[in-house]
Amino acid sequence: MSDVPPSHPRYASLLTREKLVEGVERGITGLNGLIAQGRGEALDYLLGEVTTPPAEEAERAAAALLLLAERPVLSVNGNAAALVPREMVDLARKIGAPLEVNIFYRTEERVRRIADHLRSFGAEEVFGETPDASVPGLDHARGKASRGGIFDADVVFVPLEDGDRCEALVRMGKRVVTVDLNPLSRTARTSTVTIVDNVVRALPNLISLVGEMGGQREAELREIVASYDNRAVLRRSVEAMVSHLSRQFSTFEE
Repeated sequence: MSDVPPSHPRYASLLTREKLVEGVERGITGLNGLIAQGRGEALDYLLGEVTTPPAEEAERAAAALLLLAERPVLSVNGNAAALVPREMVDLARKIGAPLEVNIFYRTEERVRRIADHLRSFGAEEVFGETPDASVPGLDHARGKASRGGIFDADVVFVPLEDGDRCEALVRMGKRVVTVDLNPLSRTARTSTVTIVDNVVRALPNLISLVGEMGGQREAELREIVASYDNRAVLRRSVEAMVSHLSRQFSTFEE
């Protein structure tokens, strides 16, 4: 990115793309992850590339849920490892949670590389290299899980998740927090809390909220979770996209 100045209007987007390309080169991110990033970036355009009020509400509920969890676990795939490794490690430390590597196109080498990458940012407990359990109903590699990690978790944070695994985790009785720029996806509609935001914005926001809310009484945190309505937040997220498009379209009529 040395030849793209921070003043460039697309600097943040270009930096994100560059991180993923670097992730591919380092054997952390799969090539399919680049396709997923392109889809997400298109949806982020519809949001105006900002954290909307519905996303802020979801992030607050997610922070409360993670703080209340008895056995929280953060799931990490190749894109998350490339884009927000430091933030994932920081969040894990703040809530006392382990990390677990779980990737769709699994190779043992790539799992090891992701785990080592997280450790290079200070991660102390990383599961996933030697899974000893499986998520019921998932026949592919994403069903691999670890006891002491995702298999035993009560709350799982799964940014950039795929729908069938999210559904399977919910069937196990787990509460799932996800970051998904598509409010219409199966993942978004299945999760307990869906943050319709870019992961590079959502993670710093979550870390700040966990710090701010860590001193709140348990009853207050439980009220935040109890009053949260994920379907209503998803509906408002769609409305935010439509509103942004309407504002943009109006400029062509002036």
